[in-house]
Amino acid sequence: MKKIIYLILVVGIYFTSCDLYEEPQDAADKDAIFSSQAGLQTYAYSFYNMLPSGSDLNQIETDLVDFGAINNINTFISKNSYSETSSSGWSWTDLRNINYFIENCTNEAVSETVRNNYIGIARFFRAWFYYDKVTTFGDVPWIDKPLDIDDEELYAARNSRELVMEKVYEDLQFACNNITTTTDATGSLVTKWVAYAMAARVCLFEGTFRKYHNLSLTTPANTWLQRAVTMSEYLMNNSGKKLYTATGVKKSYRALFTNDNPLTDEILMAACSNSSLGVLHHANWKWTSPTYGNRFSMTRSFINTYLQLNGTPYTSKTGWETEAFYDECQNRDYRLSQTIRTPGYTRDGEVTAPDFAGYVRTGYQPMKLCVDGKSYDNAALNTNALPYFRYAEVLLVYAEAKAELGTLTDADWAKTIGALRSRAGITGGISTKPTTVDSYLKSYYFPNISDPSLLEIRRERAIELCLEGFRFDDLRRWKCGDLLLKSWYGMYVPQLNVPIDLDKSGTYDVIFYTSVTGLTAAKALTGDWNTAKTTCATIYVEEGAGSSKQLQLVEKVSGASGYYLTWDKPNDYKRVWGNKQYLYPIPSTVMVKNPNIVQNTGWENGGTNDGN
Repeated sequence: MKKIIYLILVVGIYFTSCDLYEEPQDAADKDAIFSSQAGLQTYAYSFYNMLPSGSDLNQIETDLVDFGAINNINTFISKNSYSETSSSGWSWTDLRNINYFIENCTNEAVSETVRNNYIGIARFFRAWFYYDKVTTFGDVPWIDKPLDIDDEELYAARNSRELVMEKVYEDLQFACNNITTTTDATGSLVTKWVAYAMAARVCLFEGTFRKYHNLSLTTPANTWLQRAVTMSEYLMNNSGKKLYTATGVKKSYRALFTNDNPLTDEILMAACSNSSLGVLHHANWKWTSPTYGNRFSMTRSFINTYLQLNGTPYTSKTGWETEAFYDECQNRDYRLSQTIRTPGYTRDGEVTAPDFAGYVRTGYQPMKLCVDGKSYDNAALNTNALPYFRYAEVLLVYAEAKAELGTLTDADWAKTIGALRSRAGITGGISTKPTTVDSYLKSYYFPNISDPSLLEIRRERAIELCLEGFRFDDLRRWKCGDLLLKSWYGMYVPQLNVPIDLDKSGTYDVIFYTSVTGLTAAKALTGDWNTAKTTCATIYVEEGAGSSKQLQLVEKVSGASGYYLTWDKPNDYKRVWGNKQYLYPIPSTVMVKNPNIVQNTGWENGGTNDGN
């Protein structure tokens, strides 16, 4: 198997200092690189070091999302725990490497078409670099050349978001127009279609961010949204990409994340691994270990958003509030059973319920990014490829941008949201836009949105892309950061002090007990306790607010005899969100080195994340 994510450092070219300044390079070294296509290709491989690794990707959404409960709150939303002295990310090393290449890729011994192809790849990565900087810090200095030690730009102020993002768009346009590679069997390289997908992603973010944050900039939100439509539509019509459906409605979705080789029908680019080369990641370890990860467990509020197979909301079903785990998992969007452990899930041929004994807190245990073999669980041993870009995201960009512009048609709906839902086994509402608002989705998540199509597109985006690294940016661009403050609720438990067979496999899986007496009584119901205790987790619970200890809490459900599991509810007050948190503070050391850099509003003079 080919190694795809290259770890190549080009001697004399790839710089490691933290400043914007770089030492002059020997002319012979430059000629060796820039005088041949092979040299340009070798240099271009260094850009791929900017991308997240497989280990980065599989844990990219283990905090700063609204759909998961975790052991430790991220400091960015933990009250008074983050400030300019905590911040990081103001690094320019990658940019210097890119700009040096662009400035020196002029040797006419290489054809203009070939040079422009590699410059296009470089400008793709410069757009990647600046998109990250702008979404993190807002206004940043625009630098498009390698700097000398006496360049005034070393001490320049930040450029406006308007200027920088227009430059990002120019870079992506150049990449789209000049990258010549359109097919890549490895699914790991930047192609023309990857550039189009990146452009669509960036344009949607910028258009909606400007709209929902009421930014009065020269280029209006709708211009960016139309750009998102144009970029995604061109890819849809010309790339030959499609949704992967080869293994059926119950398996195709998850196969995208468990195959060693990217399924390139749909995946445009992925982080690939290879055991013989020692390029591995730790998805199984992170998502099964009680100690290595943060025991990320999904919340009931998010699980509630998965539709029924007939296309109707689960929350429109009578009695949904008090359905136990087995029942709530029946006849649902098949992505649910390909994202969390549901009844019938097997590992190494054994039926495997959610692991209360060693991992899950809420009952909803993710497995989307893991493989099913238990031998991968105790170290960084995973070889499954994880996507950077896939066709499903492009469909979602197209649908959302058109809905925001008010131009979404039934035909648009059918080839985007309808196609995604059909792949997941949903049979209703796939050919025409919705006409009624789902009251649960609106009241719990998006009270300011009244367009049924836009609400459903947001539902679809959350479900289709969950755990892939999009949610925090989505919440920020929609100005919905306060969703990060919602309490973490888990599954419905009909009775305490009673052993529960979660998946109806014939084996008890968990006992939620309130006292030693309760546990003793529960043990008596399991029959042979010495056998049962090897698979049956015993979880002590307290009802109500509980103490400040890390206890599994339960909350009585109004009008019912049972309880919802909750996690860390006594510490809800420690999570904060304020308007300034839509941008990160610039690290304090930056202003010391360059007094012309001004701190983001609300973070000045040691300001913390205090919820204001």
